[in-house]
Amino acid sequence: MYIITGAAGFIGSCLVSRLNALGMEDLVLVDDFTVIRKQANLSGKKFSQLVHRDEFFNWAEKEAPPITFVFHLGARTDTAETDEIIFQKLNLGYSQKMWDYCTRHQIPMVYASSAATYGDGASGYKDDHGLPQKLQPLNPYGVYKNEFDKWALLQAADKQTGNPPRWYGLKFFNVYGPNEYHKDRMASVIYHAFHQIRETGKLKLFRSHHPSFEDGKQLRDFIYVKDIVDICLFFLEYEAENGLYNAGTGAARTFLDLANSVFRVMEREPQIEFTDIPADIRDKYQYYTEADMTKLRAAGFTKEMHSLEDGIENYLKNYLSGEKYF
Repeated sequence: MYIITGAAGFIGSCLVSRLNALGMEDLVLVDDFTVIRKQANLSGKKFSQLVHRDEFFNWAEKEAPPITFVFHLGARTDTAETDEIIFQKLNLGYSQKMWDYCTRHQIPMVYASSAATYGDGASGYKDDHGLPQKLQPLNPYGVYKNEFDKWALLQAADKQTGNPPRWYGLKFFNVYGPNEYHKDRMASVIYHAFHQIRETGKLKLFRSHHPSFEDGKQLRDFIYVKDIVDICLFFLEYEAENGLYNAGTGAARTFLDLANSVFRVMEREPQIEFTDIPADIRDKYQYYTEADMTKLRAAGFTKEMHSLEDGIENYLKNYLSGEKYF
């Protein structure tokens, strides 16, 4: 039996699809299933049971199911959210309870961290265990993801508290792909670019307010969700060293690269306009992110990631143009 939290969400539902394709159907899906727009993500998926996230720990203690692995992907992912109580509950407290449960029952786990923990990148993007204590994330979402990383590292170092037999915190970079239709403003730039171009023939990108970057030349590590799923499954299959791992491509690309790729796949001539970054988020804007993938590669992950061009083409042609699901 496998537990997937955030199972009705973007990455979680894609993971469920891939597990089904591998013949795995003894899945317990955990989420807030009252969110109507996420329900289509699970259409056609095969699983054993749905458990609301608020009921999971009571259910698990009562039923004592034979759990093989936990994929803890559920979290509040709105980077513009300012209510820290929400992050304290869902991104820190809930994750601590999941860690404790997996420790007590000796269940391996993968959990979702984030590249938002790296803040403005001044300390680099290396998944070194000495770095989280030095990081200064730019928003509450990143802060609480980093707080859990720090807490997990402390727990793992304490011989009295212990840790799950295998645990991996994956720092997801800029993920895009099918099943993000419900995310509204938090959907990927590629999702929004497609809709803008289809509706107006043009695309608006943020102007640079940093002297080292030209307009549109801001850089991100964009990773296709299918590659994220591959990384999750790698840690299911192989006993890598416990700890934090970057989950990106290792190749930062510009927003202009992204824009031109979307226009190309849509067979449109590029028409790009630049607009100011809103003042309220301007000081929290990341101009450059790029995952250092040395650690994951050294652990044995050899699969090549989709290039930005290939990922965009696969996403637009096979999913986004018809709002199809993975």
